[in-house]
Amino acid sequence: MLELWQRVDAVMAERQLVARGEALLVAVSGGVDSMVLLEVLRRLAPKHGWRLAVAHFNHRLRGEESDADAALVREVAAQRGLPLFAESWRHEEDLRVGRHGLEMAARLARHEFLARAAMAAGGKTVALAHHADDQAELFFLRLFRGAGGEGLGGMAWSNPSPVDVAVRLVRPLLDQTRATLRAHAAQHGIAFREDASNADPAHARNRIRHELLPLLARDFERAITATVGRAMAIVGAEADFVRRAAEKWLAAGRRTAFTSLHPAVQRQVVRLQLRALGVEAEFDLIEHLREHADVRVTVRPDLVVWRDDAGLVLGRSPAAPVFDPAEAAFALAGDQGELRFSRLLIQWQRSSEAGAELTAARLPNCEFFDATKVGRRIVLRHWRAGDRFQPIGMAGPVKLQDLFAAARVPRAQRHERIVAAVENGALFWVEGLRMSEEFKLDKKTVRRLKWHWICP
Repeated sequence: MLELWQRVDAVMAERQLVARGEALLVAVSGGVDSMVLLEVLRRLAPKHGWRLAVAHFNHRLRGEESDADAALVREVAAQRGLPLFAESWRHEEDLRVGRHGLEMAARLARHEFLARAAMAAGGKTVALAHHADDQAELFFLRLFRGAGGEGLGGMAWSNPSPVDVAVRLVRPLLDQTRATLRAHAAQHGIAFREDASNADPAHARNRIRHELLPLLARDFERAITATVGRAMAIVGAEADFVRRAAEKWLAAGRRTAFTSLHPAVQRQVVRLQLRALGVEAEFDLIEHLREHADVRVTVRPDLVVWRDDAGLVLGRSPAAPVFDPAEAAFALAGDQGELRFSRLLIQWQRSSEAGAELTAARLPNCEFFDATKVGRRIVLRHWRAGDRFQPIGMAGPVKLQDLFAAARVPRAQRHERIVAAVENGALFWVEGLRMSEEFKLDKKTVRRLKWHWICP
């Protein structure tokens, strides 16, 4: 059986991962995977004329443990006579943490460092220690998140850096298992450090690693890692074929009708155009745009997207909503009547009842108010800037804008909502929200106002 370094040498040659005489930066965390990768590449470097350098990024997220990782990498690089590029992340000062979350911000910061270090080392290639078990874990993480073929295809043997397309990332251990790497480290006395956070069940990846994959290996398929790897290779290749078909259709000027394309190609056509607009879309958005032409979707506060009949995905900044100044004053004369305003027909009725009969079962599009508090003169109008309202049960009035946001009323609909105000300007009803605390029925109520609205 071939040694690990021989198997890695063969796959690197087959996949042309690193050219002869190239400067190669090895990303080393201090864990077993990257420490084994470093030793394997150091063994192969003389044969291929590679100029190795080591890169270590200290995330500073595990206190002294992180510093000890950095110390080990520094010591090993010095012993091997290899140049070391090291950097510590000041996450408390990185604004991306607030925008993207800690995990994504850490990933971006690490890749930016690796890209800079590769250039400083005189090359454009970075070797990463991802292996077959990492691929299997990633498969299930993405499966549970609803990823499509492109995501389920997993990590590539080689791909551009996500922060600098001039820098190439290579993964020479992608077909090796974690067990193989640990066995190699034990056999050759390779020092490494354990990351205690890898056992924390709070992380989904760790639950997949320590619970799901062992269960699948025990009860369903012993070679689950290899089986998942094959599935990822198949799915990834098919997704790549679909992506190329979509790119070809877009490059040809959309000569074939969008609706005649296979649904898989349609999805990729939409996905690629959204990506060009800076949108990494989930399945639901892609499917919505694929199935519906000329339907606007707000994907973020500064961008609305839609697809035209030809399959072109367009985007623009949403138009600023305009407050509608229309209003109408009404007198509630008599005991009942109808009011028409904008798109609503409102039917009202006053009655004198006492005690428990004042309360009534809730009816669709119907509220009951204290008629005396409402009075006989009201105004119907649309929501305006600065409007405040106190829904029943709330301690005080709140901005309507905040209430609409809490109720998840789409921005485009908020300006269409109709409100009803009494003579002094106080709002007693807002379309789509709970009735007013100030105008509710209570023990002192002697006349009840039934308020029923209809949207013809």
